[in-house]
Amino acid sequence: MKELKQRSLKNYFLGGSASHDSFLEGKRKVNSKARAIVGLPHPFLKWVGGKRQLIGQMNQFIPKKFNKYIEPFVGGGAIFFYLLPEDAILVDINEELMNCYRVIQNNVDELITSLQKHKFEKDYYDKIRSVDRYPKKFEKLTDIEKASRTIYLNRCCYNGLYRVNSKGHFNVPIGKYKNPKFCDEKNLYAVQNALQNAKIIAGSYEKCLNFAKKGDFIYIDPPYYPISKTSSFTSYTKGNFSENEQLHLKKVVDKLNDRGCKVLVSNSYCKFITELYGDYIINQVNAKRAINCNGSKRGKINEVLIMNYLIK
Repeated sequence: MKELKQRSLKNYFLGGSASHDSFLEGKRKVNSKARAIVGLPHPFLKWVGGKRQLIGQMNQFIPKKFNKYIEPFVGGGAIFFYLLPEDAILVDINEELMNCYRVIQNNVDELITSLQKHKFEKDYYDKIRSVDRYPKKFEKLTDIEKASRTIYLNRCCYNGLYRVNSKGHFNVPIGKYKNPKFCDEKNLYAVQNALQNAKIIAGSYEKCLNFAKKGDFIYIDPPYYPISKTSSFTSYTKGNFSENEQLHLKKVVDKLNDRGCKVLVSNSYCKFITELYGDYIINQVNAKRAINCNGSKRGKINEVLIMNYLIK
């Protein structure tokens, strides 16, 4: 770790100021008013590694001006819902997740009606969870019913952990809650309005290269490089994000950089990542680990923000 700290000191802290934060907050409110968003939206799903808790630290690294906003690992979408960009492209390889985004964008009333039918009971939860074990039964569900199932399971499962096994079956047990809110109508309507100008794509992060142009802002939040044997929670799809994928992602970042895009990447604070992105600007932030199989290891951890631009 001593070697890592020495290496990190070679990078420059290029964060913004209080005026920079105020500018982003003001722009967010303007975008919200222009699109008649009633109530500022927030992620409709709990998501491991979600950035809602880090926005206070991250906003100083977000550029003031950019063209399109592109997020190739959108997950819960905390940064998107914070910025409320006028033109956005949201990508994720998790088809069930992206189906939720599309349904909220186009069929929010029907989704709310479906969500209101659910109930928080273990036997009922297990029944809904088991549907994907029967492909023919699952395929008969409409997109609205699938989105309703995904949101219900996510809001009611243990710690909001979205995890599937090698067969793609959701396998998280029910959580210990008194009254989980799996149908937040007010937020769902706000999310719908926020998504009206967004292009929603189910696919690999590489698809961002099909749309990214000079002046666009791309925020990349991949499954993190594990810093221990118990810290790898990357199974939000049937496949895992391997070390080779981390290396390939770096090549994609280089291509975006060559195009003149503004790129911000989140990842683990570890030697592998800091050396991999050694030719970029690296800053450190502190996050709270909410999920770990070892309760004693839950707490604050260090993460890095990797960027290729200056904050002015």
